[in-house]
Amino acid sequence: MDDRAAASPPMPPSDDDASIGISPLAETRHLRWRAGQGAADDRVIPEETAIAFTYNGSTHAVMMASPADLEDLAVGFSLNEAIIDAPGQIEAIDAVTVPDGIDLRIWLSAERAAGLIERRRHVAGPTGCGLCGIDSLAAAMRPPRAVGPGITMTPGQVAAALDSLPPAQHWGRISRAMHAAAFWHPARGLMLLREDVGRHNALDKLAGALARAGIDAADGVLVITSRVSIEMVQKAARIGVSVMIAVSAPTALAVRMAEAAGLTLIAIARADGFEIFTRPDRVPAAEQGMAG
Repeated sequence: MDDRAAASPPMPPSDDDASIGISPLAETRHLRWRAGQGAADDRVIPEETAIAFTYNGSTHAVMMASPADLEDLAVGFSLNEAIIDAPGQIEAIDAVTVPDGIDLRIWLSAERAAGLIERRRHVAGPTGCGLCGIDSLAAAMRPPRAVGPGITMTPGQVAAALDSLPPAQHWGRISRAMHAAAFWHPARGLMLLREDVGRHNALDKLAGALARAGIDAADGVLVITSRVSIEMVQKAARIGVSVMIAVSAPTALAVRMAEAAGLTLIAIARADGFEIFTRPDRVPAAEQGMAG
């Protein structure tokens, strides 16, 4: 039996931010030196734009990101930072081009806005940085959300999930410089993929896209094209997946955090195999092979 799902076409990047008029890619003229020869050439490279997250008129954070799928980014960031619990708690999102970047103006319901104001008041340090000292450490090391029972996979399905990414990485194929985060379902194949110059941003965009589409993440797996840090594990657990597959290695802290969350962490995933760092019981064939 072929473990590889008959993949349905993944949902495309959203066009909510099309009116901004900023492409996530740019073309540049440069000098190419190869095999001892120099020549002028053109190359497509990713844009990197300052994005401000402004909630009900007050700026909460600024980060560098690809200027695309901004509503997904707004929703996913808000969910992963526990600013909201559900997309419906956001009343409106306006992406406004400003001289130095893009201002994502997010309007929360009165209840969630009041909660965010109280959170800021509680953690404000003497320098006014918003998150300082002990509070900042506590926020960075917050315990992950425990994942549910989740799903089990065969090694063939792990390979299928990994193989599904390259054809869907539109901007990554062109620029060779963008991360991707994808949601793969055992029966439906690749369902969603989002790209960004930042690995955290790509995952936030995916989280927002999943929530906006009403997709239950517990039914599938997360696949990422980057290393696994603690923040990636925290976001994955909050999204609700039980299995994360990464092409690169995890940090030791990420492994401990994945164990605490009950998340199956598969990393260093390549064409010739993969390594399971936590909860190998969700890939029974691999676990049995190790025992044998």
